[in-house]
Amino acid sequence: MGIFTIFKIFGGLAMFLYGMNVMGDGLKKLGGSKLESILETLTKNKFMGVLLGTVVTAVIQSSSATTVMVVGFVNSGIMKLAQSISVMMGASIGTTMTAWILSLSGVQGESIWANILKPENFTPVLGFIGIILIMFTKNEKKNNLGNILVGFAVLMFGMTTMSSEVKSIQDNPALINVITTLSNPVIGVIVGMFITAAIQSSSASIGILQALSATGQITFVSAIPYIVGANVGASISALISSLGASKNAKRAAICNLYYKLISAVLFLILMFVLNAFIDMAILESSTSAVTIAVVHTVFNVLAAAVLLPFTSVIEKLARLTIREGAERSAFAVLDDRFLATPSYAVEQSLTLAVNMAYIAKDSFTMAQDCVASYSERLDKQIIDNERETDEYEDALSVYLIKLSAQQLSIVDAQKVSILLSAISDFEKMTDYTTDLVFTAREKHNQNVHFSEKARQEITIMVNAVGEAIDLTINAFSDNDVKLAYKVEPLEDVIDHIRNDLKNRHIHRMQEGRCPVEQGFIFTDYINALEKISDHCSNVASAIIELNNDNYDIHNVMSNRRIEEGYKEQYAYYAEKYSLPFSKSSGN
Repeated sequence: MGIFTIFKIFGGLAMFLYGMNVMGDGLKKLGGSKLESILETLTKNKFMGVLLGTVVTAVIQSSSATTVMVVGFVNSGIMKLAQSISVMMGASIGTTMTAWILSLSGVQGESIWANILKPENFTPVLGFIGIILIMFTKNEKKNNLGNILVGFAVLMFGMTTMSSEVKSIQDNPALINVITTLSNPVIGVIVGMFITAAIQSSSASIGILQALSATGQITFVSAIPYIVGANVGASISALISSLGASKNAKRAAICNLYYKLISAVLFLILMFVLNAFIDMAILESSTSAVTIAVVHTVFNVLAAAVLLPFTSVIEKLARLTIREGAERSAFAVLDDRFLATPSYAVEQSLTLAVNMAYIAKDSFTMAQDCVASYSERLDKQIIDNERETDEYEDALSVYLIKLSAQQLSIVDAQKVSILLSAISDFEKMTDYTTDLVFTAREKHNQNVHFSEKARQEITIMVNAVGEAIDLTINAFSDNDVKLAYKVEPLEDVIDHIRNDLKNRHIHRMQEGRCPVEQGFIFTDYINALEKISDHCSNVASAIIELNNDNYDIHNVMSNRRIEEGYKEQYAYYAEKYSLPFSKSSGN
């Protein structure tokens, strides 16, 4: 066995692993967040959980990615521990799809169909189509499809290279010794487990075994323990991902390990008990890439069928292993495990940002009550809300920066930009809400009372700002550009209301109908209200710009103000929130 043969084998392995990685990334991007969302919402039934776990893993070609994602769901409280077990069982079945694809490398025969199925004949065509899609199209979905095709072509080329080079040294004594050791069940399981744990992919590990089967010296006695060990080794990804996670996330990873270990022990016991009573000569016969795919599938389907009724037992074992702990943080949804599936991570960030927006809205509502009738309880709650939104902004900013470093689709990149802009504005809104609380304190401490006229005028402005907040939150949560377009004309009306209220109040002070101290409090109040509407406008403008691929807030506002629709909406809001007639202001 020459040094160049070894180089070719390892080169083939490198291309195989790289192609699998590229193809998997392309599949995950093409699937977007839809598969993850389905997985999140439709797993209450155990059988449905197995089915969904199978389908999702077959599509994204990675049981490790699915189990890590499930651990993230459990960590964030989105999925219950009991639900996660059936999904991970399905993931083990879904990962066998890769072995079937790789079995094409062993296709023999000279018929037209046999030649079509041989990788060396069809993968170059797929690779060429993939390169065209990547280089000459700007459509993101076509680019992702191109990456899938190129990744598949590289993967199959690496597999073919490994198989042919291994086959060329099938009589080498060193290789024969290595293969012979695999016939020992214990060693076979350990080797399969460690190789899978090292390369973090049971599919790739089984692919290596399929390449070795080209020598004709891999028997069922050698293959079965290796496959069982590879299945156990696949659980290492979930275990690593659970480090530093919640107690329930650790339990989900442990459930996956227990399921793999129990199924491995039961399968080996069954195989050797049957062999003891029945002469299973087939165990000594040679395997092929296809028969290895068959064994891999049968093992995982039988394991799921036998252990699915006992998911509650597996859950209890995990709970006994990891005892109850503290409650999870509100920011657990910002799980680094979701960064591997950016579309889903974006959705989780959006959910948390919407929660942040509603905290700002609740604070605004409470502040109006506090100004009308001061309450220490409301005062404290609003200040606590402001601190909470500070924490939201910090946590989201850090997570979104990590997320922006991932390979994002155009749509997801836009959403991240909107989120980064919006969370700052939502936090500022609560800052100005605390200014309203300070106004309430000062009004209470100085025993200041607004006149009936002033209260009526302020109520009109408060209602207008309240509608601006509602429009902004709804536009933000649904990425609704039509709603976002309504915010700017309303904000301009609020600006004019603020200016008009200032002029009216100046007249009241000049006429001696309002003391100077009350004038300062009134002015601070309406200024804070206007600032809140400014930040509503910022969020709405960011939504409009980024959906128009034009990130320039001031330009968007200017263009919007000259549109005919803007004039109509401005007139509508000006009439809806018109101030009552006032002699002193000349109205």
